[in-house]
Amino acid sequence: MFKKIVVGLGVCSTVLFADVSLEQKIGQMLMVGFHGTSAKPNSRICQDIRRYNLGGVILFDFNPVDRSKPKNIATKNQLAGLTKQLQACGKNGKLLIAVDQEGGRVQRLKNKYGFYGKFPKASDVVKMDQSQIKKTYTKMSRELKIAGINYNLAPVVDLDINSKNHVIHGLGRSFGKDPEAVATYASMFIDAMHRNGVLTSLKHFPGHGSSVGDTHKGFVDVTHLWTKAELEPYRLLKDKADTVMVAHVFNKNIDAIYPATLSAKTVDGLLRKKLGFKGVVITDDLQMGAISQKYNLKSVLQLAINAGDDILLFGNQLDPKKTVSSKELVDTIKALVKEGKVSRKRIGIAYERIQHLKERL
Repeated sequence: MFKKIVVGLGVCSTVLFADVSLEQKIGQMLMVGFHGTSAKPNSRICQDIRRYNLGGVILFDFNPVDRSKPKNIATKNQLAGLTKQLQACGKNGKLLIAVDQEGGRVQRLKNKYGFYGKFPKASDVVKMDQSQIKKTYTKMSRELKIAGINYNLAPVVDLDINSKNHVIHGLGRSFGKDPEAVATYASMFIDAMHRNGVLTSLKHFPGHGSSVGDTHKGFVDVTHLWTKAELEPYRLLKDKADTVMVAHVFNKNIDAIYPATLSAKTVDGLLRKKLGFKGVVITDDLQMGAISQKYNLKSVLQLAINAGDDILLFGNQLDPKKTVSSKELVDTIKALVKEGKVSRKRIGIAYERIQHLKERL
């Protein structure tokens, strides 16, 4: 356990967390997906949470290996049981248990599993009055809380500025074109989640609304489409946001070499130094095609950590043939530290940010 002393991030962390091993700090930086509707003490995921001090897990309903079976979510009671088991695997009941629950097409807690499952997409939410929106999102947060989910990878603050965009515009995932309006709706979403102790994540930095391609499938270049207005919701919400999720979009005007997730110019430079965000940065799934088709695992981990990302997300969802174990992730990062390619200080700062985030739970 660490002493609850208010210090600046990176300051005195050696004193506060001196008794935490490098491996345990690395473990806190990892959020992984796994197959299973339960997490008994002898299960692989439970052993990994215990051994490596994993920071979080991400849950999915769709099973990419066997479509006839659920991956993690089958029924209301089952999910509540799973999350309880997962928390029991950890040390302090503060394992981050995440889902994507935006509303519309993107909601993991579906009606067919016994959940409400009819939360509206963002483009329909904007047609509602404020009291309806508050009621809707509070209902969503209550359902998450009852299920044992404490981290919602939402809201989307991408601007709806490209009608050819299939991922954001096409699915109605944006609150609109106006940055201030988007920030207002996102703020209401965050408030509703907080009413039931659910953490949130603004996504997808530095903006996915102008894109044409899908980063799930491959390289997406927004250089000639992206506008600075896409940063505005992050600036407006920088002191309110629990976390920010970084996208895999490439913009050579920000970084001529790396996509946003792997770019120190984007994360440490633009998001932290220029916009002033001090909280936890989480990557989008690092197994998406935009990353996996171009970089090997060791390069991905080195670049992401050095870019300033705190939580590294590996969903083990997109390609059943390319699942990665917690052991491989931890061992690879330890090797990077040993080789001097990643500093202990960088890992210490990420660890400290994550502990401050978890104090809110």
